[in-house]
Amino acid sequence: MRLLTLMALCLLTTGSAWAQCGVENTAFQAGESISYELYFNWGILAKKVGTASFRVSSTTYNSKPAFRMELLANTNKTADSFFKMRDTLTSIVSQRLEPLYYRKGAEEESRYTVEEARYSYNAGTANVKQSRYKRDSGTIYSEKTDSRCIFDMVSIMGWARSLKTDNLKAGQRFDFPLASGKQVEEGTLIFKGNKNLDAKDGHTYRALVYTYITHRDGKDSEIITFYVSDDPNHLPLRLDLSLKFGTARVQFKSVSGNRYPLTSMIK
Repeated sequence: MRLLTLMALCLLTTGSAWAQCGVENTAFQAGESISYELYFNWGILAKKVGTASFRVSSTTYNSKPAFRMELLANTNKTADSFFKMRDTLTSIVSQRLEPLYYRKGAEEESRYTVEEARYSYNAGTANVKQSRYKRDSGTIYSEKTDSRCIFDMVSIMGWARSLKTDNLKAGQRFDFPLASGKQVEEGTLIFKGNKNLDAKDGHTYRALVYTYITHRDGKDSEIITFYVSDDPNHLPLRLDLSLKFGTARVQFKSVSGNRYPLTSMIK
């Protein structure tokens, strides 16, 4: 399950991969903490099944200052009886938001997997070394070098939150490579436009709407639609995710430590 993933807008241009990855952080700061409520939907029925959170803290990586971003999603005891989920996704990025390290530990039903990615940059290229451990089949390894910047599910969120969105037009598409644990796959993000969104904190926000599509085996698959606040924070406010048995919805509940006032709040 790709829960709380790809809340992103990736504008990849020509030039060196290091310059592509590096961007001034204009959206968030260490200490930001966002909480969510998790719902599963079957037809017209929606049931709260757990919680999720996103946190940013300061850290060091290879003796240099960096940001640590963590996404956590957990179902409650009631939901555990039909779909148990304990997911922790961690990404370390430089102060200019270049991806450095990624780990996903996921317990979903009876499955347990650990994915890791380690990034390096040299002579205008980005390299990522990946591993995926599955409890029932061991570990597989892969490596990929690309002239573009390679992201993972979490680092792309921090990187994209600092991009300017003033000139976006509905239907605009953005392509980028994403480390998926066992390979680097191509994806497309489509900007859908603007919408007023009612959140679980009792307020309504102006939001930017995106849909993410993967390209696998010659077939396009819509994975997720998400909403981010239309203000300098670009907070992820809601995610709608397609599942085999229905859909999952992650809804914004509260935030602390945000860098800017929530000027996208309408009421």
